[in-house]
Amino acid sequence: MSVIIIKVALIFYGAAMCLALFRLLKGPSLPDRVVAFDTIGVITMSSVAIIGVLYETQVYLEAVLIIGVLAFISTIATSRFIERGVIFERKRHK
Repeated sequence: MSVIIIKVALIFYGAAMCLALFRLLKGPSLPDRVVAFDTIGVITMSSVAIIGVLYETQVYLEAVLIIGVLAFISTIATSRFIERGVIFERKRHK
């Protein structure tokens, strides 16, 4: 019974991924695309975690952590680029 529920959840995550990908490609503004990209990262993390539960292993937890860190860093970098026009600020010596 729980295997069926897990597989149905993966199907719903696939549908949510398709909707977020549509918003990423079609988004009316750049902030909408950033949010869609972050949503894709969260959906990917959840899908990998559910696959780990399906296979009854803890190996996928490391992948979930790496995906989470990369999604967070990319969202922050993109937001800073939208706000300021640069990602890294550096002081120039006169």
